[in-house]
Amino acid sequence: QVQLVESGGGLVQAGGSLKLSCAASGNIFSIDVFGWYRQAPGKERELVATIISGGRTNYADAVKDRFTISGDYTKNTAYLQMTSLKPEDTAIYYCHADIKLNRGSATLFRYWGQGTQVTVSS
Repeated sequence: QVQLVESGGGLVQAGGSLKLSCAASGNIFSIDVFGWYRQAPGKERELVATIISGGRTNYADAVKDRFTISGDYTKNTAYLQMTSLKPEDTAIYYCHADIKLNRGSATLFRYWGQGTQVTVSS
């Protein structure tokens, strides 16, 4: 079994910062990709950022230059540093990890965390 646990969400004023963490645990051989998505009330879940194990990152246009994704693969943990937060960043933020469960298989399994609420007040 694999579990992902997010933390670090909360209430912040516009212009403020938060840092989210996503810790993976369980039967993990390696993690290829960490990603953050978010879902605002009444909207579909959308990609925020991803990072692959080699370090390459990808960001949604809405968060470029404000958010930074990073990963500590020795700790099976990813982070999302969010700065210059705006009210439109208010959402539940979900972490996912694409994981290999054993050495002999190239199959990746995607696991999701339970989400953490981020609320930005104006």
